[in-house]
Amino acid sequence: MEPSLLHYRPWRGSLHAPRWSVWPIARIGLAVMLRRKIFWGLYALGLVFFCMFFFGQYLLAYAETQNLPRFLLMQSRRGLHLDGSGMMYAIFFRFQASMVIIILALAGSVLVGNDFQYGSLPFYLSKPLGRWHYLLGKFLGLAVFINLMTTIPAIVLYLQYGMLENWDYADIVIPILAYGLMLTVFFGLLVLAVATWLRRTIPFIMAWATLFFFLRQLAFALVNGLDYDARWRLIDLWNDTVLVGNRLLGIEHDMVWPQPQPPTVEAAVVLGVITVACAIYLNLRIRAVEVVR
Repeated sequence: MEPSLLHYRPWRGSLHAPRWSVWPIARIGLAVMLRRKIFWGLYALGLVFFCMFFFGQYLLAYAETQNLPRFLLMQSRRGLHLDGSGMMYAIFFRFQASMVIIILALAGSVLVGNDFQYGSLPFYLSKPLGRWHYLLGKFLGLAVFINLMTTIPAIVLYLQYGMLENWDYADIVIPILAYGLMLTVFFGLLVLAVATWLRRTIPFIMAWATLFFFLRQLAFALVNGLDYDARWRLIDLWNDTVLVGNRLLGIEHDMVWPQPQPPTVEAAVVLGVITVACAIYLNLRIRAVEVVR
């Protein structure tokens, strides 16, 4: 009997087009992140904010029956705008975006940076798939994380408050989806670009903290502390996403804190330029990888 060399077995399944490789790449990235306990801890913390909005109406209604000080109840209701309006969703997205930024600081180097650091990217690209298939798969994995924290919980709140308020705010669902899409595209491409540039976890986290925490404090100090022009606040990328998102939700420009704020159009231009620059950089960076087929 002839020996079976290397136990080789031919592939007997059905072959698919290269575009179908996007989902396996995203699925592997998701599996890597979901095995980390710190992700579940941060996600649980994000659910605390969600529960605050979801059960807020019921808790305030119960508190009103307990003879608590009326001014305290009114301040609680006004502080979170628990009425299903655009302002409520703006506050909710602002809370959730802070958790998204922290999660992406951990996910970026794990999902993308490790492929460069440990040489996995040439393995992916040696297969019959294009560079954009790889990037789209990684982007899809990041999009799942972002929408699990923002868009999906916001839609659940929309369904709940729609039943309570007889769908008086039925036209808010499109702005909610647009806000989530804006966060997904901007944060997703920015994470991919920074992760392919720095690769390692510690440098990535330091750069990420600089972009979303140090620049935020710097912009506040320049505008509110030294009375510089409000356009200096455009360096605060987090604030730029808030300005654009609030505009999508129909919130007045004067309602955004802190004041003064730059024009929303200019904030949208900054986000658009950075997004396009990230896409161009990713294309050039992936094309520079040497692949042996």
